[in-house]
Amino acid sequence: MAVVADFPAYPEWAGQVKKAEVLETGADGRASRVRFVLDAGVISDEYVLGYDWDDDAGVSWRMAEAGKMVSGLTGSYRLTDNGGGTEVTYDLAVDLKVPMIGMIKRKAEKVIVDTALKGLKRRVESR
Repeated sequence: MAVVADFPAYPEWAGQVKKAEVLETGADGRASRVRFVLDAGVISDEYVLGYDWDDDAGVSWRMAEAGKMVSGLTGSYRLTDNGGGTEVTYDLAVDLKVPMIGMIKRKAEKVIVDTALKGLKRRVESR
């Protein structure tokens, strides 16, 4: 969970994230609001997400301040110790202000999920 919680380092491993700035922290010291600057080719935006932490078992987020293009974003990471490592379950839903054909939206979500999981795996393995 340390890699997931290290928002300022996201630009180093989460391809489309150009900046992640912690705006507020909770009583546990973890980020509760984070501003992101995203550049994913056709989607460049800035928005704020709110975070809810479940100790080291997981984290969920939701849109706190919409961007110019991204109108909704919810998701979560769930971590499960499987003895020889950790299984990560990633969930993501993105809504855009511009209309998008369902097939294209699903493909974009798949690219984001694949990129996030591969980047997270590389980052964890490099530590």
